[in-house]
Amino acid sequence: MTKTIERTIVSRGQLRLDVLSQGRGPTMVLLPSLGRGADDFAPMADVLAEAGFRVLRPQPRGIGGSSASPAYASLHDCSNDIAAVIEADGNGPAVLVGHAFGNRVSRLLATIRPDLVTGVVLVAANVGHAPSPPKVREAIRNSANPALPDDVRLDALRYAFFAPGNDAAPWLKNWHPDVLASQRLAGDQTPRTEDYASGVAPVLYMQPSHDPLAHAQDAVDYKAALGDRLTVIKIPQSSHAAIAEQPVFIASEIAAWARRILP
Repeated sequence: MTKTIERTIVSRGQLRLDVLSQGRGPTMVLLPSLGRGADDFAPMADVLAEAGFRVLRPQPRGIGGSSASPAYASLHDCSNDIAAVIEADGNGPAVLVGHAFGNRVSRLLATIRPDLVTGVVLVAANVGHAPSPPKVREAIRNSANPALPDDVRLDALRYAFFAPGNDAAPWLKNWHPDVLASQRLAGDQTPRTEDYASGVAPVLYMQPSHDPLAHAQDAVDYKAALGDRLTVIKIPQSSHAAIAEQPVFIASEIAAWARRILP
């Protein structure tokens, strides 16, 4: 049964990395957004497993059974954790699927360990060289802050994450503010030029229709930089939380693209 989920612990030195896995076939590794965990990908994981892929969902440090300490010092820590997961699973190389912050982890891993990566999927990716705008960063912080009233958080979620008319309420849950702060620091400590190009891997860039971070012009500029190894697909009625808004569409498009680029 592809919906049967196994849970394993991968050791990397003193670290313990909690990994959810399901399905059989070529490996896909799903990497979540800033301050959020592997559960966000549950609907997509089911679709991808049914489509004939082995799906790994590593929990970031500090979420689930993954060690909280040491905190990430740079984006290299994030990517090297995923390298350890792929190696321990023994079914690599893998297609990496990065949502929002997870796209930088994917791009850097494709750069520093091309032997482990067959392709990179970027969902709601800010591929520019500049950090997120201050207003967006504030909205992300407020979205994740359980001390704020729900109406304030919902306004922030609608601004930063959800397209008009889409229900933002489910994302009031499952935030990890300490993890968010650690990941943001790790990202800020790593020059964006390091992970920009995704090494030499084929890349699928999935552009939400409404996203304050991932703009249509970014897709144009990224295509100009990467050329034929970049494919662009627009995600309808979606914003930065695209995997929650359009999980079946996204997973189906990823599966189709992966079949084209895999050996």
